Amino acid sequence: MGNILVVDDEPEVVTLLRFLLEREGHAVAEASNGQVALKVLGLEPPDPAATLPDLMILDIMMPVMDGFALNSRLQSFPSTRSLPVIVLTAKGQKMRDLFQSSSNVAAYVQKPFDPKMLKDLIAGILTRQK
Repeated sequence: MGNILVVDDEPEVVTLLRFLLEREGHAVAEASNGQVALKVLGLEPPDPAATLPDLMILDIMMPVMDGFALNSRLQSFPSTRSLPVIVLTAKGQKMRDLFQSSSNVAAYVQKPFDPKMLKDLIAGILTRQK
């Protein structure tokens, strides 16, 4: 199973995702915004002991640093440039257009999401990585 970082400022969404993912055997880390995610990833400030996840589930609309800004920062680090990201958004096509040039975005999932579809999507992405 994989290590997954959930970046979302809605505690209910994080709790639901943690429950679903841990039930499937995944290890889950969480961050409430992009700035916290950079710290968890060991990028800002640099932490060589930090372990990168296999996949990130990323909300867009968050305080401090939103998902678009975080994904742009990830592109500037060689270690995270190809980290697969599932963009989780309530904004639909408008957000998809913003991320069009990001090669690391594996999928877009609109809130509210179907838990089974998300589990299957994650399993497929993690299988392709190996």
